[in-house]
Amino acid sequence: MTAIESFKANYRPYKNLPPLTGLASFEDAMKPGLSIDDCVDRVKRYHFALKRLMQIFQSRLTAEPVYELKMAFSLHSHYCAEHCGAMRERVAEMRTPPLGLEKIPNEHLKVFFDEIQNAPTTEELVIGIYEYAIPALIWGMRRHLDATHPIADHPTVRLLKFALMEMEEAERYGVEVVRCLVEDLRRDEVLKWQKLLEHLLRAAGDLDGSQEPHIAEDLQPIYSATPFKYDGVPQRDDRFPDPYNMGVHAEEFLYDPKFRARDKTMMMYYKRLREIDVPEMMASILTETTDKPWGYYQDMTRQLWDEARHAMMGEIGFVANGIDWPRLVLVNHTWALGLNTQLKPWERHAVLYFIEQGLMTKTGKRFEWEVGTESGDPLARLFQDYDWADEVLHASIGKQWYVSAFGDQKQAIEYGSNCWSKVLIGWREWRDEGKTDHYNWWPDLYAEFCSLHGLQPDPEAMVYDTTYETTRADLEKLAVSG
Repeated sequence: MTAIESFKANYRPYKNLPPLTGLASFEDAMKPGLSIDDCVDRVKRYHFALKRLMQIFQSRLTAEPVYELKMAFSLHSHYCAEHCGAMRERVAEMRTPPLGLEKIPNEHLKVFFDEIQNAPTTEELVIGIYEYAIPALIWGMRRHLDATHPIADHPTVRLLKFALMEMEEAERYGVEVVRCLVEDLRRDEVLKWQKLLEHLLRAAGDLDGSQEPHIAEDLQPIYSATPFKYDGVPQRDDRFPDPYNMGVHAEEFLYDPKFRARDKTMMMYYKRLREIDVPEMMASILTETTDKPWGYYQDMTRQLWDEARHAMMGEIGFVANGIDWPRLVLVNHTWALGLNTQLKPWERHAVLYFIEQGLMTKTGKRFEWEVGTESGDPLARLFQDYDWADEVLHASIGKQWYVSAFGDQKQAIEYGSNCWSKVLIGWREWRDEGKTDHYNWWPDLYAEFCSLHGLQPDPEAMVYDTTYETTRADLEKLAVSG
């Protein structure tokens, strides 16, 4: 053993304290790792993958019928946006101007993600996302952690550790989704497509580019030969049998002082669950808006996830009260349907901001929190507490990315109201066409709630029958109906 080798073998920190802040041993820290160029190349690939996954989740959310998947796509697009933003910042720190973050790092990777985005069925979509894309991203990040220097590249190490926590969570969820939704028979039908995904990854040197590329003979696209076309019409599973129903005006009941807070909680849980259509609408804005700075997409994706959380709060509230909501509550999709099919993306954003500003008034989120507090339902109070905080944040996001284009908040709000007024709600037309009879489901729900909790029903609440035929959710009268 040489003098140098002996010194290295016997070197100890002061009083044998953990070396190098506990991040690595000296033995590991004396091994060279990835260069800046190698690190940047890999991080750019993670960035590309995360951005494409975010876009896939959002572009498929609206037309995905399964409610649970809408919620999962909202969450996982948020995870991807947050980690994508972190990767962008890391690249900027590593001596690489211009950053080149909008460049496609590998054409085979582009086709790989295009194929997944164009998957024609829910089954193939979840296979592509959760059995191929996310696992490939995880493998690349793990290899990076093994190969890079734990001290020199610690800023990247830290980002990858956080990203892996949430990507592994998404992968675990996806394993269960595929197990529940994909039958063995269906798997046999998509084997050729799965082989294509595998070959595309190999041709790219795997997602991180760390492996030797292997080009297969046939890499012709199967589903992405035709460009992806966004479908903005919300789809719902069979727990939503009457999506055109506008027979129960939730806001009129909620703001009427003659009704009790305990009863209003049921209407607030309905309002929360009905927020399914906010992610369905926001996904359309994000998918069809292509010219904004990255911060716009990251902030708006955070808001999209918040709105999905609100819908799940409504679901939780009903379950906690013993309410079989698919049987008793008819949740419509008419708001998202109208905005997505009748307005441009910027106009949809205008409506969103207008509504957010309305929630800041005395009949807005503070009022709903007060109702939840007065009701004695601890979940109603808690959920409205966080719902209120979220909406304050969303109003701030709106000011940054929407109002800033006007320079005047009053003008921005008026424009939003005018855009909403352009949306034609075919209350009578839908009824006449047989799409709905606007059944008043409220008495059934209210009777069940009172029965389950041993409450004496309020006679006036029991016969509540105000609809949305002539009044918007902000209580503004409609000029026409149908």
